[in-house]
Amino acid sequence: MTLRREIAAVKTFALPDEIPAAADIVIPGIAGAAAYENMLFFDLETTGLSGGAGTVAFLAAFGRLVFKNDIEPQKALYELHITQYLLLDYPGENDFIEALLGEFDLIAGMTMVSYNGKSFDSQILKTRCLMNGITPPVYPHADLLYPARRLWKRLLPNCSQGTLETEILGIDRTGDIPGAMAPEIWFSFLRDGETEQLLGICEHNRRDITGLATVFSAMIHIANDPFGAAEKINFDLTALSLRWYYVTRHETGQFGLRETGLRLLRFAADSDCSPTVRVSALRALAIHSERHLGNVAEALALTEQGLELLPADSCLREEFERRAERLKKKAGKYRKI
Repeated sequence: MTLRREIAAVKTFALPDEIPAAADIVIPGIAGAAAYENMLFFDLETTGLSGGAGTVAFLAAFGRLVFKNDIEPQKALYELHITQYLLLDYPGENDFIEALLGEFDLIAGMTMVSYNGKSFDSQILKTRCLMNGITPPVYPHADLLYPARRLWKRLLPNCSQGTLETEILGIDRTGDIPGAMAPEIWFSFLRDGETEQLLGICEHNRRDITGLATVFSAMIHIANDPFGAAEKINFDLTALSLRWYYVTRHETGQFGLRETGLRLLRFAADSDCSPTVRVSALRALAIHSERHLGNVAEALALTEQGLELLPADSCLREEFERRAERLKKKAGKYRKI
């Protein structure tokens, strides 16, 4: 047997009126979603963390963003609506899986959004489908764990969703039952019908979806305006700068994105972050100055700035020295002309 419940308007998000052009830079895999309404936030609670054939999913939550109204010319409000499914016994698993798959069919052009779901939740769902003789769903999948590591791994002790929620987004999870207790609580329910803690795990699952949508909202704001977002959200702007530049350096139809990438690189090069990050930014700027701008003098200055930051035993030092010598010869040739 499977229980289903709907929770309307769990939280409201003010988002850019359209998914930003840079969204796929910050969240790889999100570009296929044409609108916020196409996102399906997904989280499972299971009987174990191994992911093996014996691991069963007994609780699932799906979240959708529903348009509410425009609040200003370039912003709109979206409400988060959540649907949960709870498996009450092993024999009902087939119906439970069929109910979950029905959620994927409700959204045309759906893109799944998860946190560590690519390596766990989606694999559990696929395994349980196969074990029940059901064809697993195929869908675009954007997992927020990987961009979260890029944005926050230098700032946090770990990049678990819970740590990110409390340390960066200020979400209060006081009184929340740890997800690690979920298997024991569900087995206890099967054994003696205890429901109080089971309802606590359902609440934990709901909070996970709400937190997931909040992380997504933060990443969308970073993609829309990284410098503006940095005033409100603590994230690694320098790490983002390297990815932004390398993703957009060959783009010809997205000149604005390229310019933002260069601004981010210049910020990283002049920041007080680690020498390693600064050197990487200076290297990218030197390549851009030489190859795209034809400015050999600027490229040489950036290379020499990088050399000053590199320790004598750095494996990059030889590369920078060769680049500097080549640029000096090139600059001398131009001066003779």
